[in-house]
Order: sequence, then C-alpha cells, then structure tokens
Amino acid sequence: MVNKNPITTLFLDIGGVLLSDGWDHYARQDAAKEFKLNYDEMEERHRLNFETYELGQMTLATYLERVVFYQKRDFSLDDFKTFMFQQSLPHPEMISLFIHLKKKYGLKVGVISNEARELNEYRIKNFKLNEFVDFFVSSSFVNLRKPDVAIFSLAIDIAQINPSESIYIDNQPLFVEIGRGFGMKGISHIDYKSTVEKLKEFGLNLTQTTHG
Repeated sequence: MVNKNPITTLFLDIGGVLLSDGWDHYARQDAAKEFKLNYDEMEERHRLNFETYELGQMTLATYLERVVFYQKRDFSLDDFKTFMFQQSLPHPEMISLFIHLKKKYGLKVGVISNEARELNEYRIKNFKLNEFVDFFVSSSFVNLRKPDVAIFSLAIDIAQINPSESIYIDNQPLFVEIGRGFGMKGISHIDYKSTVEKLKEFGLNLTQTTHG
C-alpha cells in the first residue's frame, strides 16, 4: 500500500549506498598487501585512532602518521593516500536513481555519513555528489557521528522538515532503526532492485523507461 504521507526529503548514506565504502577493513587488508604492512598491527592502530579521525578531530596526515608512518617506510605518504582514494568506486545505478527521483518529485537530498574530511571531500568532488546532494551532514564536518542521534537531529534541522516527510537510506540496519526511532521512514539498503521496490511503498516510483 502506498503511504499517503508525502515525502519531501531523502537522507542517504554515502558508503554502501552511493559509493563503495571509503576505507573499510577490506581496503585496509588490500593496503597491507600492497605496501607489505603488518595488517594486525595496522588494524590495532587504526582502531585506536579511527573515531577521532572520523569526527574531524584529526587530519588524514596525522592519522596516517599514527597508523602507517610511525616508522620509516619505503613509500611516501602521497603514495599511500593515492591508494586510499583509489579504493572508492561509484554505484552508478544508485546515483542515477536518486538524481532521477530528485528531479521527478522535487525532493531535497541530504547525506548523513560517517566519513573523515579529506576522504569525504575527495569522494564528493570526484564522483560529483554535490551536483545532486543539497547538503552534507558528514561526521567530520559536524563533529558528530552515527549512532549519535544528534547527527540525525541536526540533519532534520538543516532540512527544516518534519522527520515523517523523510526517508533515510543506509546499508547499516542499526542506523536505519535509529532514524526510524527519530521519526524518519527507513530503508535498509541491500541492492538497487530491493531499494527501488521499497521506495515505491512510499510513493516514489521510477518512470517506465528506468528498469531495476
């Protein structure tokens, strides 16, 4: 049944929805192999620094100095940063979906994302996310981080809407549950096809020329 409460705003995660994850354990495993690092040691250092880094309270250079370059390496900081950034890949069908829905229904599109500043800025610019996203509530920009409900509250304040007018889409079910608890409608993103079907339940339909 179509929900008759009109949707005015989509809130999206970046990693796992619009793009691949930026710097997850798979990427770190690949980095350890590529640069011949001790993965377990790097991972422990990552764990101790990552939340501060993602909250925007540590630069990428400082993070890498603590996690990788705490001893002399035969590769440069720039080499490693380039590898990090190259791990980001787009999900073109998802980007196209939200561009289409924004245009068709006149929606606001916002991002609620846990991402460190330099990586977030690279991903926004490189994949032209700012061409269809109206505002970015990124952890490193606002010094708040999911699962803190304050980041959802801030997103609602910025959008100036009632939470019930919005849908939050994330590949992490816990974060979707938190958004629902705050009054947002929620979609746990698994793949393009299932998300398209769930959007239909909220009255957001693709035209016949677009297929899942």
